[in-house]
Amino acid sequence: MTVQINSNYLENYSREYAQLVCERFFSNRQFITGQDIIQLTGSTQVNFFVIKRLFELWQEELTKLKSSPYFDYRDIAVHEALTQFMNVLSRRIKVERTNLQPLVKEAVSLAIQVATDPVGFYQKEISKAPQGKINEYLKENKKYYKWHDKVVTFLIDKTGFGHDSEAYLRAIGANYQVIKDSLESVNLLLATLGDVKVFDLDHYLVDVPVSAKQETEELKIEDPQSSFFEEVEEVQLVQAAPAPVIEPVVVAKPLVEAPPVMKNTASSAGVQLNPAKLKAQFATESYRGMKGIIGELSESLALNQRFMFTKELFDGNADLLRHALKSIDECKNFEGAVELINSRFVSELSWETDSDAVREFLQLVYRKFSD
Repeated sequence: MTVQINSNYLENYSREYAQLVCERFFSNRQFITGQDIIQLTGSTQVNFFVIKRLFELWQEELTKLKSSPYFDYRDIAVHEALTQFMNVLSRRIKVERTNLQPLVKEAVSLAIQVATDPVGFYQKEISKAPQGKINEYLKENKKYYKWHDKVVTFLIDKTGFGHDSEAYLRAIGANYQVIKDSLESVNLLLATLGDVKVFDLDHYLVDVPVSAKQETEELKIEDPQSSFFEEVEEVQLVQAAPAPVIEPVVVAKPLVEAPPVMKNTASSAGVQLNPAKLKAQFATESYRGMKGIIGELSESLALNQRFMFTKELFDGNADLLRHALKSIDECKNFEGAVELINSRFVSELSWETDSDAVREFLQLVYRKFSD
C-alpha cells in the first residue's frame, strides 16, 4: 500500500474554509487590514501564509516600478523616496472579500501541505529562492513559518552550502529524519483548523494498493538532491526549542547528523486521568481566594498560566492551547472535559499527569464546571 493525496478533497476543503472565514469576517465589514489578517482565523499558520502572499505581491509591485526604462531608480534620492513610499504602502493594506478569499484558500492549502509533508513543502520553498540567495530567502521568510519550522530554519546562517541548491534539499530531508519524532503531531496541528471547518485527514491521505514492481521502483526514489512585513508580530507566546543542527554539506562527504531528540520516558507520561478521582480530590481543596465559577477558560487564564501551559503542556504552540481551551469550554461537564483531554492531549503530547502544570490546568477545568 502507498499513500496518495486526495487533491479534490484538498481543493474543496480549502475553498469551503475560505468561504466560511470570509462570510464571518465580512458580515459587517467591507475591508480587512493587515493587523486583522494576523488574527483572522484560529490557525496562526493560515493567517501568516496570507501575510506572506501579500508580502510577495508587495515585492512584485516594487519590481514593476523599478522595471521602467525611463527613470533612474539607482539614484540615492529616488531609492530613499521609493523605500519610504513602499513602507507607507505596506501599512495601508486594505483588501475586499473578493480579493481576500482566494488568498485564504491558497493559505489553507499550503498550511495543510506543511503539516502533512514538511519536507516536500520546504523543498519547494527552497526552489523559489533566487540562485545563490537561499539563506537570504529563508531569513526573509522565516517569520511566516509557524508549523514544522525546525525542518528548515536550521539552515539559516549555515556556511559551506555555497550556491548548491541540491545540498540544501538533501539537508532538509536528512534533518527531518533526525528531528521528526520531536515535531508536533499532524492531528494536533490540523485540529486548529477545526474552529472553522473540521479537516478529515483520512479523506486527504488515501491508501492506494501498488504492484510489486511499483513498490520496488518507489523504494529506489531518493530525496531530491521596516515595513509592515518586517514588523509582523510574532504571535507565538513561547518559542519552540532550537532544532538539532546538521553541519553543512561538503561535496563528496556525507551529512553529519545531529543526535536524535530523546523523548520523555517518565512513568507518568501519557497516563490517563481519572475524572472521579480528580473531582473528589479538588472538591476537598481550598483555592485561597480562587473560589467561584469561572467563565470561558480562554479568557480566565492569567498571563503566567498561559505561558506555562503553552510551554509545558502544548509544546510551545499557542494555537493548540487556544484550541484546547475552546474545546473544553464546549464540554457539558467535568467528566466530559477530562475524557476530551485524555483522548486528544494526554497521550499525543506525553503529558506528565502528576506534574504541577497538569494539576493547575485541571484545577481550572474543575472550577469551570463546579457548582
